[in-house]
Amino acid sequence: MVRFKNIPTQKKSPYHSLKNKWVKRHSLIKEQLLTTHRDSLDWLVSNLPAKHHLAAGSLSGLLLLAPQISSPLPVVSTPAKEQVLEVPKKVFLITELSSILPQEVGPLDPGVEKKIAGVLSDELGFGVSAEMQNKRLNTSYGYIGAEQHLTRYPGDTMSTHFQTNNEQLRFEKSGMAPGRGAWGYFAYSQAEMTQRDIDREKYYIAVQTFMSDGYSQRVREYVEFFKFRKMLVVNPQNGKAMIVVIGDAGPAVWTGKHLGGSPEVMGYLERFDGRQRGPVLYFFIDDPEDKIPLGPIEL
Repeated sequence: MVRFKNIPTQKKSPYHSLKNKWVKRHSLIKEQLLTTHRDSLDWLVSNLPAKHHLAAGSLSGLLLLAPQISSPLPVVSTPAKEQVLEVPKKVFLITELSSILPQEVGPLDPGVEKKIAGVLSDELGFGVSAEMQNKRLNTSYGYIGAEQHLTRYPGDTMSTHFQTNNEQLRFEKSGMAPGRGAWGYFAYSQAEMTQRDIDREKYYIAVQTFMSDGYSQRVREYVEFFKFRKMLVVNPQNGKAMIVVIGDAGPAVWTGKHLGGSPEVMGYLERFDGRQRGPVLYFFIDDPEDKIPLGPIEL
């Protein structure tokens, strides 16, 4: 804190009083923030990489400036006068993406798209890109809508679809699509279905493959490329990320949505359809040896 000494007596400007009020209010807000989120900050400390350390006051400022975070945030006490906080990657990712993404949801400027791909690659530790093998989707930033479960094999129903009672309670209400996905069944029969097939249906997205440049001229080539292609999907407003596959084509352009997500994808990303719809980022993953598992990514 700056201390003023031996300042000549003079009439104070009205701005001096205003400044004091703002300083007091800022301190009060920081104190309230740290008190309110103390439990969350404790969680932060136990779950964050050591390289992400900030002073308590600095984190308060970061949280006030960052977009809304659905998870509570954590604080840690130290013998020193100043509390020290370890901030998760998720907070940095949210803040960085918010500073890059445009207000309008849709196709990104190439420079912005490349910058976002770089941020995601650095944070997650594997390469992502909006273009692969000279193919790209119509956008890498779009509104996502809710999809139904897909039939995994001939005879698959809601009663045979879930591995646990908890999954059934959470996702059965979404129902099953009347037809198969764009690539047909995931397995030839229930007996032949593997965990890989189960995960592909559970963590699938539907993208507008038919809107890709060159698709109508080389349908077979593009179908082979998009079929179960791995992608990264990120909710930029809460930092939640998931590895998925392209399991279907859609939605129709007239819906105003750019892609769809399985019930499990929508649930984890905390994305809702209808008036509460929100945008996501989705990029191809560079995983030629198929080593990156499908499902949520812990940041």
